[in-house]
Amino acid sequence: MKQILTVNGKSYQVEIGDLTDSPIEVIVNGKKYSVEFDPGESAFSHVVPVASPATEISSPSKPPLKNAPSPATVNSGNDLHAPMPGTILDIAVKPGDKVTIGQTLCFLEAMKMKNALKSPRDAVIASVEVAEGQKVGFGEILIRYV
Repeated sequence: MKQILTVNGKSYQVEIGDLTDSPIEVIVNGKKYSVEFDPGESAFSHVVPVASPATEISSPSKPPLKNAPSPATVNSGNDLHAPMPGTILDIAVKPGDKVTIGQTLCFLEAMKMKNALKSPRDAVIASVEVAEGQKVGFGEILIRYV
């Protein structure tokens, strides 16, 4: 699915591959990038360009929005947060379940795509804070770990 993304007043044609793949292929104005998730950190912690990156994207001239959760805080501590707004489709775990790094915890539908949300570490599920069919916002707590 191709979409137009505007960064600092400049428009880019962006196409994002399957979010359940690793790495995820992203095409920005015809240039391919490979995006990998580091399970020990935020879901959006590593972007590895396949071709040379567009400098306009990597050097923003405006500061980030105030009060918006940063990608580094989205999956930190003992909570799994929503990486984007959407609707919870399926929940694959319940409190007390032992999960391993990379295990699918639930599915989030966003922009008509079904995204698998995976555990960033080995853990035990303390609680599931959402229900199937529930709409969630960016950064909302989905699952808590022990």
